Amino acid sequence: MQSIYVLVCLVAAVTAQEIVQAEVENNSYPTWYVHPDHLRFRRQLSADPRTGDVSYHHAISDRGHVFGTLGSRGDSAFGKAGYKHNVFNDGRGKLDATGYGTHAISPYGSSNHFGGRVDYTGAHSKASLDVSKQIHGMTSVDAAAGGRWPIGKNGDFSLQGTYNRIGRFQDYGARAGLNYRF
Repeated sequence: MQSIYVLVCLVAAVTAQEIVQAEVENNSYPTWYVHPDHLRFRRQLSADPRTGDVSYHHAISDRGHVFGTLGSRGDSAFGKAGYKHNVFNDGRGKLDATGYGTHAISPYGSSNHFGGRVDYTGAHSKASLDVSKQIHGMTSVDAAAGGRWPIGKNGDFSLQGTYNRIGRFQDYGARAGLNYRF
């Protein structure tokens, strides 16, 4: 009996698809409907064959997109979703801003995080700032900045700095370098 239901549903789906395609081919759309302003951005859904994680990416505009990932590791499962927006990308450099949230479930409990990130890339410099908060927990701040400036044809000078804070624990770092290629 179930096979008869499946067969009837399959025939109905194929028939409906043929009817819809025939109507679309016979009718022409108005020019305002086919205009590029009315076209939708393509959604991308993919699965990682090694881990089984499912990722989603959907462009909302030319400068922003929504992303998400669902996956599991052992006995725990997690989900992450957010929005990334390109603030500017011109002679000043490139500035991206991201807002995100995560939820993880395990046999030991669950945790929720939300946060934001800003990334800047210029001709000779890079900087990033990431602030996240665990609900009913600590706030985490990660900042990094660095620059590289050319010296002559074969050399460059670089300077980098980092700052990390989780709750009341802080960590600083700095590095400078001079590279010259003979």
